[in-house]
Amino acid sequence: MYPSRGSGQDMSRRVRQRVEENKVVSPSCCSVIGYEDLAPKPQHYVDWTSLSYDTVLLLFTRLNYRDRASLASTCRTWRSLGASSCLWTSLDLRPHKFDLSMASSLSTRCANLHKVRFRGLDSADAIVNLRARNLREISGDYCRKITDATLSMIAARHEALESLQLGPDFCERITSDAVKVIAFCCPKLRKLRLSGMRDVNSEAIESLSKHCPQLSDVGFLDCLNINEEALGKVASLRYLSVAGTISMNWRVAAESWEKLPRLTALDASRTSVDHVAVSRLFKSSQSLRVVCALNCPLLEHDVNFKGKLLIAKFDDNSKTPNDIFSHWRDLISNDETMRWIEWIISHSLLRMAESNSQALNNFWLNHGAKLLLRLMQSSQEDVQERAATGLATFIVVDDENASIDCGRAEAVMRDGGIRLLLTLAKSWREGLQSEAAKAIANLSVNANVAKAVAEEGGIDVLAGLAKSMNRLVAEEAAGGLWNLSVGEEHKNEIAKAGGVNALVKLIFRWPNGCDGVLERAAGALANLAADDKCSTEVAKAGGVHALVMLARNCKYEGAQEQAARALANLAAHGDSNNNNAAVGQEAGALEALVQLTKSPHEGVQQEAAGALWNLSFDDKNRESIAAFGGVEALVALAKSCSDASTGLQERAAGALWGLSVSEANSIAIGQEGGISPLIALAGSEAEDVHETAAGALWNLAFNPGNALRIVAEGGVTALVHLCSSSVSKMARFMAALALAYMFDGRMDEYAMIGTSSESASKSVSLAGARIKALKHIESFVTTFMEPQVFAAAALSSAPSMLAQVSEKVRIPEAGHLRCSGSEIGRFVTMLRNPSPILKACAAFALVQFTIPGGRHAMHHASLMQNAGEARILRSAAAAANMPREAKIFAKIVLRNLEHHHQAECSKGKKSVIL
Repeated sequence: MYPSRGSGQDMSRRVRQRVEENKVVSPSCCSVIGYEDLAPKPQHYVDWTSLSYDTVLLLFTRLNYRDRASLASTCRTWRSLGASSCLWTSLDLRPHKFDLSMASSLSTRCANLHKVRFRGLDSADAIVNLRARNLREISGDYCRKITDATLSMIAARHEALESLQLGPDFCERITSDAVKVIAFCCPKLRKLRLSGMRDVNSEAIESLSKHCPQLSDVGFLDCLNINEEALGKVASLRYLSVAGTISMNWRVAAESWEKLPRLTALDASRTSVDHVAVSRLFKSSQSLRVVCALNCPLLEHDVNFKGKLLIAKFDDNSKTPNDIFSHWRDLISNDETMRWIEWIISHSLLRMAESNSQALNNFWLNHGAKLLLRLMQSSQEDVQERAATGLATFIVVDDENASIDCGRAEAVMRDGGIRLLLTLAKSWREGLQSEAAKAIANLSVNANVAKAVAEEGGIDVLAGLAKSMNRLVAEEAAGGLWNLSVGEEHKNEIAKAGGVNALVKLIFRWPNGCDGVLERAAGALANLAADDKCSTEVAKAGGVHALVMLARNCKYEGAQEQAARALANLAAHGDSNNNNAAVGQEAGALEALVQLTKSPHEGVQQEAAGALWNLSFDDKNRESIAAFGGVEALVALAKSCSDASTGLQERAAGALWGLSVSEANSIAIGQEGGISPLIALAGSEAEDVHETAAGALWNLAFNPGNALRIVAEGGVTALVHLCSSSVSKMARFMAALALAYMFDGRMDEYAMIGTSSESASKSVSLAGARIKALKHIESFVTTFMEPQVFAAAALSSAPSMLAQVSEKVRIPEAGHLRCSGSEIGRFVTMLRNPSPILKACAAFALVQFTIPGGRHAMHHASLMQNAGEARILRSAAAAANMPREAKIFAKIVLRNLEHHHQAECSKGKKSVIL
């Protein structure tokens, strides 16, 4: 016997990760593109070779580097145009593996390179090999491992450098020594922004003042210590940010900075600045116009300074973000200052979002979400990206458990954020595509937002982005499809949009070293495979091969877990499609899943065991699993999971249940020591666990040797407890049937084998266990017997009366159980057992297995008809020594067989006449 198990539960993770080495917060760039620019327009035939050079060059500028290279390869003329120096003034290297080899291949085109964006230490080391002596702007993130040596080398090779930005993650290995080298080597420096330095001493700052006369924008953000007095000597300063530096001495700072002749704007967000310092700076400085002090606890309320702007608090009377930015622009009347304000506010909002403080909840609901959406419409590319990243971050309250703040998510939706994000996701700028897709993915954890995303065409957008050759874009798009695929109503839409094919291709495109892509693609496929129709689409797209390849070769536990879950869901649709057999036939699939049950990661073990449980419903799969060591592996798993999650316990017991359908496997499980852990799991308080364990013990008890082991291991007590106490009718039912198998006489014959003294001892112990078991079997069956209904049924065999009894005793879940001919035959034989209790129990079981509407009722009826069991049932219904309830049950079974016989005849099929 085995159950027809349903598909695995949809799961959605992972929402967001904080800044770490292999998971990026990728800022990028692009102005908002209107829908009218994106709509397809009818085109007449165009001779592309007739286009002017200027037109083709403009076309090249709108492409990413990969597509630009592809287009340049089409002909000699375009190859020449593709190498034009005007196309190589800017490089965004973040999505690429930028190393020394790649730098050397690009170096011939970088003579006029002015701007570079990179990610990580390896890329930083390779920048000098570009030989871009005219480089003016360098911006890097994930710079935590960059050292003084690397930064000094970059500075020494690029004397024309005007802007250097490293962040927002902390540059913990960069010291003041590197700042001094920057000052000495880059005399044209205008902008310097560094995050997370431990100490910025006076010598470093004074070097900047001495060697960089044009330095006007300095940001030492989230540093542990800054020399305030030295900053007061950088006379060229116009814009200064010390956001996140808690240890500031604001008395010294105010006294020093009020003398700066050109200081226009100061960012003191997330510091201990107070009203005294702000007031002194505004009153004493002739040039200071703006102080930004977001999330500063010592600034309890705003203070108005005529002609000055303090950005500190937002209350219910504040203007809307659009009005606020217009108001600030009118007050400041300086575009450069407004661009600086946008940059520092986007940075502070991202840092505030990363802090995940519930104290800021009202701010996010009332003002923060609107500010981020407004900043996403900035003309500055990095501000747009950072705002999108902030939006993806501030809604998350627990990234490990994929938990978001629904109020914040719906605030974004109410303020038009979904449409704006989807518009940005359609941008030709890949950095913005990535961050917009990340925000959409996180928001879609909320069902209402997911619905809005789908209604706005978000599924088509994400399915398109999942086809991107940019790994970061594809990864975030796959995450969005993963979260959207949780909703049943979205699964078919994803398939129609080409999402299934895109997700499968992602696994083939990046099979190694791209853990985030693989986990998200497999997770989305797992959700889609839970739907019968979509599971067929996954198989047609090559999903079985892709997922098996992942299960066999990938070493990342997140991808292994989702691959196993996807295979489990593919195999969970029973007879509705042939995916179960297809997975089993895929080379290496079963062996890989058996090996994954030995993983050190519980999530991987759980999903692998679940997959083996589903796959074991196929006869060939069941035997192959055993041949690959599945019995030994699953018994070992069951023994080791006593303190594990209920999900793992359920699946370990379930997989053994599925394998035990085979008599050879059942015997092997008993001999391997599988009975003891199953008895332990049967004692679990979790309904799913003890129900599954009861099913496995029922199967095992069919073999008399196993039945004797169950008695010897104390299983009678466990099964009796389940039979009488479980809240699950199914658990009580299967426990009763296991006890019935154990004490129908076959185990007694097996126990008599041995010496006379051993046999006598066994006989005594079995007699006591038998009395206990039969008592609780009787009590179980009696709980379904309503006295008045049964009394009436005993007097009348009218169909309406039997139908009434049938409805009273029915256990709906029992319709999912599928028995073999030998199991059905054993219950029929039990109708002749001397024990009236076992007769009633056997008849009760046959009622459950044949009630019309049960998934396998027709199968069971055919087995009984083909074996001629109706004659025995008629005899039982008429026998004088048959208990009243057993007679009634036998009549109901005969009625059920007649019903199935008529149904078969109506289909024109042959059937054995009763």
